[in-house]
Amino acid sequence: MNNLWKYIIISVAVVLSSMVLASAYTQRYRTNTGTITVTGLGETQFTSDLIVIDGSLDVENYDAAEGYRQLEQNRESVISFLTSKGVAREAITFNMPSTYKLSESIYENGNYIGSRFAGYSLSQSFTIESNEVDTVEAAARELPSLLARGIAIEVNNPMYYYSGLESVKLDLLSAAAADAHERAKNIVENSGAELGNLTWSRAGVFQITAATGDEEFSAGGSFNLSSREKKARVTVRAEYKIKHKVK
Repeated sequence: MNNLWKYIIISVAVVLSSMVLASAYTQRYRTNTGTITVTGLGETQFTSDLIVIDGSLDVENYDAAEGYRQLEQNRESVISFLTSKGVAREAITFNMPSTYKLSESIYENGNYIGSRFAGYSLSQSFTIESNEVDTVEAAARELPSLLARGIAIEVNNPMYYYSGLESVKLDLLSAAAADAHERAKNIVENSGAELGNLTWSRAGVFQITAATGDEEFSAGGSFNLSSREKKARVTVRAEYKIKHKVK
């Protein structure tokens, strides 16, 4: 009986040893799963294809009716000037005119005693919007010359837009995501591991700046309107699973 128990104990020990060795062998080639987080960048340059310029006309006259007639004449002068420079009539839009009463202060012996009516101030804003960027740029630069004709005109700096911006944004997101994947792949493979599936990704805000210069980015995203040549960029932050062998 004692010999029987001895053989049983030996057999169990052999089985346990085999299990331990098998477990060790399996552990050597078992894969552990971790994660890696990377940031990819998408960037491109493009040329604006739409120009928008705002301006306004101002008239002062003691008689409102006469002031409005003068405003109409000035408006026609602006239209005539722009169309003579090649700007299409349909590219020019005038908004509703506004009228304000003017007053002047009255003083007696250096003391303010009231005010009196001094006429009317009439103003009308306008917008030039066109895809003929070069033509509108050149014409708008000469608009202030109307001041020499007695026309009170104010012209703002041009604003530049791009009609294909949504397509640019989609392309940038794809490029940034691909860049993030490539970065993660290079890092993981260089460390002897294997890149797994994407677990999550998040796009940053779009930054649209001048193509040249050191324009700063904004936390909420930037949208440059003052430069015809622009640069757009976006980042994508992504997390991937990684698998590596435990030795």
